[in-house]
Amino acid sequence: MISSAIIEDIKNLQKATSALLAYYYFDFKDIAKRDLRGLLSCLLTQLIDDSDHCWDALSQLYTNCRDGSEQPSEAALGQCLRNMLELPGQAPIYIIVDAVDECPNTTGTPSPREKVLEFLEDLVGWKHPNLHICVTSRPEHDIQSILNPLATGPRRVSLHEEGGQREDIISYVCSFVHKDRTMRRWRAEDKELVISMLSERADGMYVPPLQ
Repeated sequence: MISSAIIEDIKNLQKATSALLAYYYFDFKDIAKRDLRGLLSCLLTQLIDDSDHCWDALSQLYTNCRDGSEQPSEAALGQCLRNMLELPGQAPIYIIVDAVDECPNTTGTPSPREKVLEFLEDLVGWKHPNLHICVTSRPEHDIQSILNPLATGPRRVSLHEEGGQREDIISYVCSFVHKDRTMRRWRAEDKELVISMLSERADGMYVPPLQ
């Protein structure tokens, strides 16, 4: 919900500027949306939709992978993104990564989540002046230990520490459930269940705008 509002704001900004936008939602229920490869592939695909220069960078990756006969590694996908960021005269790029906590932290060494957190750490560390990043997550310890040092002071917003923010979120959820055309036809008890579940999740939401 918070990331959706940010995305809409940036889309409005795009109407007046040449800014580029790419966003990704992790989803533990969707195997294609819970690892680093899915994140990188999605970001690259969105960036080439709005920029011929970004398309050129991806085309070079395609060539390097024997014209698509080989799958690019995660490192190659990450380097392609970096190449896009370093293009001369590149427009401002906004990257939104939502629900990092839905990236699994239980299998593999490193785990899918560890790979994603390492990538985000590198992404911020590149210090590209035209790059703006926002990451959202529930405040799980391993995620905080990586993201907190990257988003200090006013750059870090912890909604679970703000009672007023939680009330605003609950108010928005109630309004949406009762006004949405599809949900208006739901039974009253189903609406209340949705409101209750989303309100509980709102109590732990963590939104660090990294840069």
